[in-house]
Amino acid sequence: MAAEGTEGYSGPITLREGPFAGWQTWGGGGDPYETLLGPFCFKVENGRARSAFIPRRDHLNGGGAVHGGALMSFADFSLFSIAHSALAGGVHAVTLTCNCEFLSAGTLDGWIESEGEVIREGRSVIFVRGIVTQRARPVLAFSGALKKITPNNVRA
Repeated sequence: MAAEGTEGYSGPITLREGPFAGWQTWGGGGDPYETLLGPFCFKVENGRARSAFIPRRDHLNGGGAVHGGALMSFADFSLFSIAHSALAGGVHAVTLTCNCEFLSAGTLDGWIESEGEVIREGRSVIFVRGIVTQRARPVLAFSGALKKITPNNVRA
């Protein structure tokens, strides 16, 4: 997966090829877990972020559905993509809470996507909610809070 930019943890990179050409991600090594699980990508259109990933066989659980942990990881990624504009200018954040409600099973049949909104942005906390869908069918509802931090407070 080729990408331009070297922002890594501090900002998204833009993918240049493949099904997500023109989309952005924090993957590409900047977030090793998301790079391994994804790619999880997002695109801002008309001021709203839409995130997506293509489910693979290794995302499935023993029952043949997309594993809940993969969906919850995608929801966590989506919190940040939805809050992308609130995190502009080099603002960093960590997840304080991520609440998920499973609505139906994800399959290998098409992209899994999310959209949502920032409910409230305070000085140090951003509140977000969204919905994960597959082929317009709701799969997971999520909400969460992101804590703004200074980069010095991030530990490896």
